[in-house]
Amino acid sequence: MGKTVAFLLSLSLAFAGANFSSMSNEELIALIGYIKPSEQAEYNRILKMREDSFTPKEKVQLEKNRKKAKK
Repeated sequence: MGKTVAFLLSLSLAFAGANFSSMSNEELIALIGYIKPSEQAEYNRILKMREDSFTPKEKVQLEKNRKKAKK
């Protein structure tokens, strides 16, 4: 499910440009590893701003996705 969400989001971002501030926490987390370099700074800014409000489940998923993206 997460890969599907990330794929669909990446397609929509390719055509519409990124508006990370309007995305849910789940959507932001799913996009880890799929962000264009030109949009990485804005993505990181929004993600960092929201991290304190993540639920424990979202924090676990965030770490899982970060580890996957590093491989």
